[in-house]
Amino acid sequence: MNFEALVKHISTIQDTLQAQAAHAVNLALTSRNWLMGCYIVEFEQNGEDRAAYGEQLLKKLEQRLKTKGLNERRFREFRRLYLVYPQLKEPVTQYIASQIQIRQSLTAEFTEPIRRLVTAESENGVWKLSTEYPQTETWMIPADRLFNRLSSTHLNTISGIENPVKRAFYEMETIRGCWSVKELERQIASLYYERNGLSKNKEALSALVQQQATLLQPKDVINTPITLEFLGLNERALVTENDLEQSILDNLQRFLLEMGHGFCFEARQKRILIDEDYFFADLVFYHRILKCHVIVELKIDKFRHEYASQLNMYLNHFKAEVMQPDDNPPIGILLCTEKGDTLVKYATAGLDPNIFVQKYMIELPSEEEIKAFISSSNY
Repeated sequence: MNFEALVKHISTIQDTLQAQAAHAVNLALTSRNWLMGCYIVEFEQNGEDRAAYGEQLLKKLEQRLKTKGLNERRFREFRRLYLVYPQLKEPVTQYIASQIQIRQSLTAEFTEPIRRLVTAESENGVWKLSTEYPQTETWMIPADRLFNRLSSTHLNTISGIENPVKRAFYEMETIRGCWSVKELERQIASLYYERNGLSKNKEALSALVQQQATLLQPKDVINTPITLEFLGLNERALVTENDLEQSILDNLQRFLLEMGHGFCFEARQKRILIDEDYFFADLVFYHRILKCHVIVELKIDKFRHEYASQLNMYLNHFKAEVMQPDDNPPIGILLCTEKGDTLVKYATAGLDPNIFVQKYMIELPSEEEIKAFISSSNY
């Protein structure tokens, strides 16, 4: 064995065992989160003194436990995980049972409730919660695959998606592509599910996305929505992020103009020169009744604080360079795929009060087409 062979063997051992360690940590975290959510739900439904805590239960838990990483927000996530994924009961309980057998020294105070969970249905029925769709549906991802192939953070991210078919789509694509959590979040924010629904060749789009995706590494473990209907949207083989953005802008421009009430189209990708740099505003209208410019910025992404700053810069430019003496101050509309109300509040505090941030949604083909795509895919 020479030195290069030694380096290769050491690297192989490191990579292999690091991956195994990460997988073991993930199984433990997922089991912990699901079980905590399970017990929280049981207490909320059947706890002897639940009335004394009411809506303050999770905050009281945080105050009593005083454990780093266990706070009110996390408890809400654990509860959601259990309610969204009750089918994880079998793989979680099997995992816990195996750990009890390995660690016989664990106290009965811990093991007995888990043994009851493993061996029998709860008398109060909390374990009998079922998913909105039966597990027998062909488009649903098997529970053991969810448990073994998705990290606790992946599951937490996906459990925040209300539509069960949309959840299954991201479960499948994450497993198939071994996505990192950041890649999963990026694909959700860039409306991959919606782009897939609008694409004629879904497999080709999936292959393109997977080719460009950031893969999971072991270290990764340790206002009312505006619905834009794509009426008359030409069917394309692949709908990329840029295609989607242009289609939304096309429909938004037409929608505002057809609405009437004073909207006059002025420019698309309006070029703005500030110092020696060019910036481009997505859509610019002039409203003849309000007597002001309306600047629309579209982001195929969730809201970020820098988007508000960018739009605020455009408004200030229009005030200084474009506004006429008899004009009213311009209005800015920022459209994003997702928005956190608190982040929007803090990010826009002190900025122009005429900045409005909204979430938009896209109307897709029927769920049956998406279900068929999930069922026919290999993952």
